Amino acid sequence: MLDAATRAQIKATARVLQTHGEALTRHFYARMFTHNPELREVFNQGHQRSGTQQQALAMAVAAYATHIDAPEALTPALRHIASKHVSLGVREEHYAIVGRHLLASIGEVMGEAATPALLQAWAAAYDQLARLLIGMEQALYNDAASRPGGWTGWRTFRVRHKQPEGSEITSFKLVPADGGPVPAYRAGQFVSVRAVVPELGYRQPRQYSLSAAPGQDHLRISVKREQAGPTCPAGMVSQHLHDRLHAGDCLEVSPPAGDFYLDESSSSPVVLISAGVGITPMMAMLAQLQATAPHRVVRFLHAARHAGVQAFADEVRRRTGALRDAKAWFVHEQAAPQAGLPVPDAYGRLNLEALPGADWLPHDADCHVCGPAAFMVEQMGALRARGIPAERIHAEAFGTGGVATA
Repeated sequence: MLDAATRAQIKATARVLQTHGEALTRHFYARMFTHNPELREVFNQGHQRSGTQQQALAMAVAAYATHIDAPEALTPALRHIASKHVSLGVREEHYAIVGRHLLASIGEVMGEAATPALLQAWAAAYDQLARLLIGMEQALYNDAASRPGGWTGWRTFRVRHKQPEGSEITSFKLVPADGGPVPAYRAGQFVSVRAVVPELGYRQPRQYSLSAAPGQDHLRISVKREQAGPTCPAGMVSQHLHDRLHAGDCLEVSPPAGDFYLDESSSSPVVLISAGVGITPMMAMLAQLQATAPHRVVRFLHAARHAGVQAFADEVRRRTGALRDAKAWFVHEQAAPQAGLPVPDAYGRLNLEALPGADWLPHDADCHVCGPAAFMVEQMGALRARGIPAERIHAEAFGTGGVATA
């Protein structure tokens, strides 16, 4: 535990970090990549270009400063960060590099306000945070290595099959290039994949949910092609995978990780709510429920922009139809009637109040939500308004950061 004087120094900078933290983290990343360019292969350069990584780090540092008296309040968030770090291969030695550049950046950005006492306090606070994360991550590394078929670091997988799932999402079935076993994992977890991006000239990692149930002879990831938008560049890795990766090609893959997964010890009803590519972890959960718990009540709710981008509709209908008490509800924001495309159950936005019947949301359900941040906040709020306890609502945010609650 940090002493009172150190905690007071840290808390005194919390408000500054909330206001100006992004400027500090931008300086930090630029400094670190200049002095340690090898770390560009660890950090998502797409998030660097869009600014989301800098924003997420600024929020995390500000939250740590705010809760410095009781850092255990951040344990759930730290577990989430540790899981992401393990999937990317972050190791203990990286913390010394990050700490060195973070402290230097505080001094360079804050100038005279960064007194020796303040820098000393932040050095102690960073050391405490690093030790917490290193301990969590080592436990996760040990677990990954001890699982059947497990490993740590990166392992080469070969693409067995490539399958379009609508106009934006493509699935890749991956098998170990060494001929060894596929690792055990929990339905809902993700892996990182790493590939050389020719436009950058170095490797880049990205994290993708496993979209099939565990226990098979392959891993399946389903990747959305990220197009350029008004405020974000096109996805470098997703474009590369869609355009250049074919059957027979290889990728580096990390062990499965993540704290968003199906609770198979429960017999409660399961409600799966997703939008867009957020459907991918739900596919693994639905398949696992069909394989191991066909007696559980299942509700599958999904929102898509239109039928052209809707993925997995036929598979969802087939799997829910095979369960004892399961229903699927698809909503498309825009009408796009074309022969051969999925037909939704409704048009507009997903509205839990408009579901046709009270049995669509059992009060004792375990609810899983995945999709864009605003969608998740809206749906989580709607679930609580329907009387679902917060502890039964689980959410997964793709990319950096977490999910704010409404």
